[in-house]
Amino acid sequence: MNELIVRIAARGDGVTAGGRHVPFGVPGDAVLDDGALAYGPHHQDPPCRHFPECGGCQLQHADDDAYRGYLASRVETALAQHGLATEIRPPHLSPPNSRRRASLKALQVGQSVVIGFNAEQSHRIIDMRECHVLRPELFALVEPLRELLAGMLQPRRIAEIQLALIERGVDVLIKGIPAGRLTEIERLTSFAMDHQLPRLSIDRGIGPDTLYEPAPATVTLSGIPVGFPHGAFLQATEDGERTLIEAAQEAVGGSTAIADLFSGLGTFAMATGAKFAAEASRDAAAALKRAAPDTTVEHRDLYRRPLDGSELKRFDALVLDPPRAGAQEQAAALASAKVARVAYVSCNPATFARDARTLVDGGYRLEWIVPVGQFRWSTHVELAACFSR
Repeated sequence: MNELIVRIAARGDGVTAGGRHVPFGVPGDAVLDDGALAYGPHHQDPPCRHFPECGGCQLQHADDDAYRGYLASRVETALAQHGLATEIRPPHLSPPNSRRRASLKALQVGQSVVIGFNAEQSHRIIDMRECHVLRPELFALVEPLRELLAGMLQPRRIAEIQLALIERGVDVLIKGIPAGRLTEIERLTSFAMDHQLPRLSIDRGIGPDTLYEPAPATVTLSGIPVGFPHGAFLQATEDGERTLIEAAQEAVGGSTAIADLFSGLGTFAMATGAKFAAEASRDAAAALKRAAPDTTVEHRDLYRRPLDGSELKRFDALVLDPPRAGAQEQAAALASAKVARVAYVSCNPATFARDARTLVDGGYRLEWIVPVGQFRWSTHVELAACFSR
């Protein structure tokens, strides 16, 4: 008897009502008696030749409706594991070819260089010949980078190429190349000039070394140029950033005393008018301090030293945007504070749900959540949530 796929599991497999996991199944597909899939209305032809081998995408076979359902389901499931439920608003999907930052791998193979994402659950590099998630400005550099790095890479050593689309072009940081000879430095500098890069840097293992930066590298946040430190965090897509900002602005409402914790370069601090920000990265905190002199910016590790009750009482609203590990220590301190409104931006539904349980147990109401799919066709789920008391 045929079984229908009813949902997509966290790692991308289709799941039947009986709990059977089926690779590449999406809701509406049928699992036939011989184990084959009969495609339903939400199964689409993957647009990229590298799918499913490339680890950059896991869900190119799911149409937009199925993918939105997956995003919402991931959030609902994470909440349910902690006994929580709330309004899940329609998920936002970033369009194809919109990702403005990426970390690619490079390896010398014979006389050529392969560049791309790793294969799924593997260290093998898929040589990227097309990409349906990266911004065209990023992908346009892949072939020139192959030519540039030919002969520069160490045998059997994988290098990393970090690309970020900032003001005036693509910021390029190449990790794991010696590039100690004058001819190599000249090649790298000429490459940066020819491609009008705002900055090109290399990291030989002791930290980034800028080789070319004709003017300070910056990114614009809420209309304000902010210095862009090497490897700084930037929301993956511009439209995803706008969606998260709008949600955070709604969540803090008309609050005037706002703090932005895990602030990074100040994406939410500037958008919400926060007067206090805390960030563990010294370079990011310094960049925000220079860009927003009216905001008190503290270089602070909130895992080791979260804001306590005496500090939190100064604020009527808080923005949290922690790394994947979540904000367990800060959430515990916040649960016993009197901050009226909290905007929580997360890139991990599991740690978000854990922290949400702490806040709800402390008297907060989880008002709503907006799932956000900035990493198109991947299993990476982001969200913005509103808490109030």
